[in-house]
Amino acid sequence: MPKGLTILPSLAFALVMALPVAAETKAEADTVVARVNGEEITLGHMIIARASLPQQYQQLPDDVLFDGILDQLVQQTLLKQQQKGETPKQIVLSLENEERSLLAGETIEEIMAVATTETAIQAAYDAQYADGFGGEEYNASHILVPSEDEAKAVKELLDNGADFAATAKEKSTGPSGPNGGALGWFGAGAMVPEFEQAVVALNAGQVSDPVQTQFGWHVIILNDKRKSEAPALDEVRDELAGRIQQDAIEARLAELTKDSEIEKPELTGVEPAVLRQLELVRE
Repeated sequence: MPKGLTILPSLAFALVMALPVAAETKAEADTVVARVNGEEITLGHMIIARASLPQQYQQLPDDVLFDGILDQLVQQTLLKQQQKGETPKQIVLSLENEERSLLAGETIEEIMAVATTETAIQAAYDAQYADGFGGEEYNASHILVPSEDEAKAVKELLDNGADFAATAKEKSTGPSGPNGGALGWFGAGAMVPEFEQAVVALNAGQVSDPVQTQFGWHVIILNDKRKSEAPALDEVRDELAGRIQQDAIEARLAELTKDSEIEKPELTGVEPAVLRQLELVRE
């Protein structure tokens, strides 16, 4: 092969090697990703925008989100720049509320982080389940009817010796009727509050007076109750942590309230309905 044919490829390679190599961009919050009429949009702005998206949008591929968020921020900046003069009052107030909320959230996160230690969780578990048992569990049956009068009639039948299961099969309109009204074992929170309160007040074998719930009128018999076995720590860890965190937040707020000067001037003539008057913040 003639030597001349090898010169151009060699020269091209030499020229490429001589070109300056673009420095790799370091990803930082202040890294500029766009400028709109001189106004900078940074990687930090994009990260916060992505974190604020609804969960279903956060599942989109990163390249789709990157381009979409950048385009949106550019467009928002273009539109924002059309506003001249002072920032409108409602925007200023909205920003103040948002800052207040976000900073309060930061404090809450700090309080929860300090409070939620493994030692605190273990102590809460030991205090609640020291005897090896959890809360009460109840075994009850009920007869559900549409009206109070019908419930009173059922209660009278039972007081006069009628069999509960047989009466439930005959009278109850609930799905448990064909099974004699049996609901099986259940714990706290499994039933609507009115029903649960009635069950808790009963002794084993006792029949309640008519109880109204959103489903109708019930006559309830408590068949039995027992202590549930204590759950494993990992099963209730999140529940205990949540309670510890809530208690810590409430305690810190009580402390801050006690130690702070809080004034609420009397607003004579200002009615609660004023909150509907958006025109007051559009001056």
